[in-house]
Amino acid sequence: MNRSNGGGTGTGGGMRGAAGGANLLALRSHNTALVLDLLRTAGGAGISRLELAERTGLTPQAVSKITARLRGEGLAAEAGRRASTGGKPRTVLRLVPGAGHALGVHLDRDELRAVLVDLDGTVVAERRAPLDLGAGAETVLEMVARAAEELAAEGLGHLVAEGARVPGAALAAAPTLLGLGVALPGPLDHVRGVLHRITGFPGWDGYPLREALERRLGVPVVVDKDTNAAALGLAVGGAGAEEGSKAGGEEGSKAGGEEGSGAGVEAGGAVGERGSGAVGERGSGAVGERGSGAGGEAGGAGGQRGSGAGGEAAGAGARGGSFAYLHLGTGLGAGLVFGGGVHRGARTGAGEFGHQVVQLDGPPCTCGARGCIEALCLAAVARGDLAEAARVLGTGAANLAGLLDIDLVLLGGRTVAAAPEAFVQGVGAVLDARARREGGHDGPVPVRLAPAGTRGVAEGAAQLLLAPLFGRGEGG
Repeated sequence: MNRSNGGGTGTGGGMRGAAGGANLLALRSHNTALVLDLLRTAGGAGISRLELAERTGLTPQAVSKITARLRGEGLAAEAGRRASTGGKPRTVLRLVPGAGHALGVHLDRDELRAVLVDLDGTVVAERRAPLDLGAGAETVLEMVARAAEELAAEGLGHLVAEGARVPGAALAAAPTLLGLGVALPGPLDHVRGVLHRITGFPGWDGYPLREALERRLGVPVVVDKDTNAAALGLAVGGAGAEEGSKAGGEEGSKAGGEEGSGAGVEAGGAVGERGSGAVGERGSGAVGERGSGAGGEAGGAGGQRGSGAGGEAAGAGARGGSFAYLHLGTGLGAGLVFGGGVHRGARTGAGEFGHQVVQLDGPPCTCGARGCIEALCLAAVARGDLAEAARVLGTGAANLAGLLDIDLVLLGGRTVAAAPEAFVQGVGAVLDARARREGGHDGPVPVRLAPAGTRGVAEGAAQLLLAPLFGRGEGG
């Protein structure tokens, strides 16, 4: 079965599973994605068809139809039986993690880190190597190709026919591999997979990285900024769930108007795009997948998901929450998540956090401006003044909190990982001071260490291929 092109919205390609494979176009149907996401979040314990129907608002017949198809494609399997309150025990279903895989590559300015993950996001194999991002396209592409082929051979070699185990053929021959996600410093065009003028490496400007890698490797490729990839991985893993539920408490109780039974809303808070008045693909009048009048599988899906805004929507990764992921390593950037989806902006350029000017006529930055947060922060790190670095980073975080009213700030990157307490406390102190100045009863925006660690960007890059299967790859 052919893989589709992975470009555009970052959806990856077709999956050829153990039982003949699955067509990604079918997997991307909204209701199938809902069921797959619930199977994923249920883990090994599994979930019954009745629970799936209750959580999605789909009819039991629709759920049976979807799960039968997923079982036939090797994506779902029985996980045993569970006692019921009446009648025969319920069959419990689970996701089959090994039915699909994705490669994620993080290209930093001085290091390559690559992972192979399964449908659960569990890392099956990983590689790490020094890298000079300025060494030229051919050198960098060769390193990516070598790492990807080594990972595929290590993690998927048992699935590849003996004749295909030659350099350059391992990826295309792996039956469960969806493709490759690549994350690197911006700015870049996520939709076209074309790089812009990467700070410090202007030679990449205009380079069609996605096209070059697809031609080289023979599998779909998705390209995004490192911070966006990390933020996507965190959102899929449930980051911000608690804050999203708290922040949505009052709104959730009255969500019937905007997001309830008439809305068919997937993402809890995205009223403009998906709310009850958005007649079209996702609105209440949309006769199709998500509208309240849509028959068959979709009918009723809005009522169950919308009315509490804290039930399934919040439980499956805080789809209504918002957070900023601030990445401090060889550079500084941000990944923004609203309503559970990564915010990239109309030109996919959102999140250039490090290049906001906070000191007019300050020290020069590699971007060409002066007084950027990145320049000030990295200079403080270089001279060993972590308290000052954290204060500068906190100033930028406070600007974001005031501008965007986010629920949570997550910190990551190699520099943060080397001194996590100093940065969490330092950034938190600036946000505390801001909250005291403004008053109110909500308190400061919480600051935490991102849970994914130093390989969070690589894992998030793999999610560029996986997340759309579970309805989690969308964003503005």
